[in-house]
Amino acid sequence: MKAHMTNGTIQYLQDVQKKHSELHLFLMHGTGGGLAYYEDDKEIFTSGRDYEILVESGTMQEEGFIIMNNIPATSEGRFVLEDNFMKRDQTVEHMPGFQAFRFLKPLKGNTYVVLTQWRSSEDYENWKESEQFKEAHKDQSIKKPAYFADRPFTTSYTMYIEDEEDER
Repeated sequence: MKAHMTNGTIQYLQDVQKKHSELHLFLMHGTGGGLAYYEDDKEIFTSGRDYEILVESGTMQEEGFIIMNNIPATSEGRFVLEDNFMKRDQTVEHMPGFQAFRFLKPLKGNTYVVLTQWRSSEDYENWKESEQFKEAHKDQSIKKPAYFADRPFTTSYTMYIEDEEDER
């Protein structure tokens, strides 16, 4: 299965969503603007980003908080990164507020995405402060993994709910 995403204004993304009603597009908004995300083998974005879903758990929800860890990987380090995620500890799935997890391999470029969806940003913060998080990330606090082509960065979004946004 493939995953696809693109950025734009919410109005533009709503137009895309209406045009492709056969697909389940999730609309989100964050500090960088809007984002549309969907999972299907069909590609509809002309300037989007396409991924292979390597690891998937949980079900994407219409409401929630999204955090994306963007990990640029060296070409030599891709296998190591993928292998590490295939063998990962799955404690995140048992945390209160967890909704979905996706490990996305880029079809073009070198930036992998680790997407997690939470019921709220507070649930995500609780995960980050947990002993389970510290244990899962202990090796990364010692040194930067050799497979990093550049410094990883995170982006965060809140699922766009039209009724709530229209009331503002």
